[in-house]
Amino acid sequence: MAFLTGTLALWSLFGSAFVSATLAPGGSEAVLAYLVAQAELSPEVLLLTATSGNTLGAVTTWGLGFFTAVKYPAERLAKPRQQKAVSSVRRWGLPILLLSWLPVVGDGFCFAAGWLRMPFWRSLFAIAIGKALRYAAVVYAFI
Repeated sequence: MAFLTGTLALWSLFGSAFVSATLAPGGSEAVLAYLVAQAELSPEVLLLTATSGNTLGAVTTWGLGFFTAVKYPAERLAKPRQQKAVSSVRRWGLPILLLSWLPVVGDGFCFAAGWLRMPFWRSLFAIAIGKALRYAAVVYAFI
């Protein structure tokens, strides 16, 4: 029974982290903090699970940007929020994806990076590093 409970907890954390990284709101930090505080699962496994889900969600947003650029090139942006995210990504390049964990603007950075056709593997690496550092801080705070 403990295996089932642990597996369900990990899938719940993964799902929460995935949704939190897309354009939908979510609270994966709270789920992670709760599971760390329960001390039933390894903090390392929880960190890996949350980071994987959140990174996959961010890469999904990157992909949405990539495929949106086919029909709507970055030069045709209408919304100021989109223009700001794209100009930030153009100015700072891939390192700005280390901040992809930030609420609201982080999703925009991922979308803009895909839209601007930034290299996929380097984008994935920068996103994963930023997400892992954020979740490591949550794990550390609740151990």
